[in-house]
Amino acid sequence: MIPRKLQKHLESAFKSVLLLGPRQTGKSTLCKVLKPTLTINLMREQTYLEFVSNPRRLEEILAASQPGTILIDEIQRLPSLLNTIQVVLDEKNYDTRFILTGSSARKLRRGAANLLPGRLLTYKLGPVCASEFNYELSNSIIQYGSLPEVYLLERYSQKEKLLSSYVGTYLKEEIQADALAKNIEGFARFLTVAAAESSHFLDLAKLAQQAQVDRSSAVRWFEILEDTLLVHRTDSFSKSTRKRLIQHPRFFFFDNGILNALLRNFVCSPDRQGALFENLFCSQLFSSAAASDLEISVTNFRTSHGAEVDFIVSIGTETFAVECKAVVNVPNFSRTGFESFEKYLGKPVRKIVAYQGTDSLQRDDVSILPWQIALRDMGL
Repeated sequence: MIPRKLQKHLESAFKSVLLLGPRQTGKSTLCKVLKPTLTINLMREQTYLEFVSNPRRLEEILAASQPGTILIDEIQRLPSLLNTIQVVLDEKNYDTRFILTGSSARKLRRGAANLLPGRLLTYKLGPVCASEFNYELSNSIIQYGSLPEVYLLERYSQKEKLLSSYVGTYLKEEIQADALAKNIEGFARFLTVAAAESSHFLDLAKLAQQAQVDRSSAVRWFEILEDTLLVHRTDSFSKSTRKRLIQHPRFFFFDNGILNALLRNFVCSPDRQGALFENLFCSQLFSSAAASDLEISVTNFRTSHGAEVDFIVSIGTETFAVECKAVVNVPNFSRTGFESFEKYLGKPVRKIVAYQGTDSLQRDDVSILPWQIALRDMGL
């Protein structure tokens, strides 16, 4: 088992916990380390049907044994159960703590669940991040990502098989089984097209045209990708209207392995390397922040004159401007984007060029760093 940084936060949580994350990020494994007294896995059909047919089932269990810590896996399958949990927590008749996991915030909201504000502490879990391996993750993650089970496999053929099965499971269990998309064939086409456009600026009309679906479906289906935690959106940085900016978000898949499985292409060829490296870095930004339970803002910067910065990262009071270069040798870079952003912001920022090499050096006020060291220097 891979030690996860989030474990210490879950162990010290003073309230019941809701742990959100995409499938196969290790939520169940992590929660079992917390040694729950009772585990209720709603992915098991028999268990699910048992609770659906008897809304009082949880209360019956509590009355019979009063377990100290209850782990409920995949709570989004039965959002109404949160209402019972709220009653249990409010009445305080039981000395019980809940640990809930879920892979779809959408299903929870659609199920009229209010996520129990003030009663649950919410955490997020992504794929394995650089800090969990002392900033020495294998280079293969640009192709195969860092889902825990996939990362630990030694043979590339096994990684590819497991990642490909993930895609089928996602379509079958997350989308088709819960009727999130009536046109599953159209959604599958849209998903592949979206993967091909990952790291680009979001253009829903273009995605709709390429997937041969109407724009309203593309809008709804992209929301599904966000709500099932498959993609991250990075909006355009905005401070004021003093300078004209391009107001288009970019989007990235949460894991490179899933991205490549959707495209059925695990080759990091020169024409794909730049986009794959940016997708990797973005996914690591979000996974690293979640692992340390840090609030993070990730945006992009682009002016109408063409000056741009790949990522503007705000953590606490610090702002980082980061350019990604998918090269192993010390990269050449332009200062135009950095200078334009700093002028727009009106104050100095940390400037970083993250690349795939091993040397760290400084050029004036710009740090050129291996991407994992860049994350470390950002406190991630």
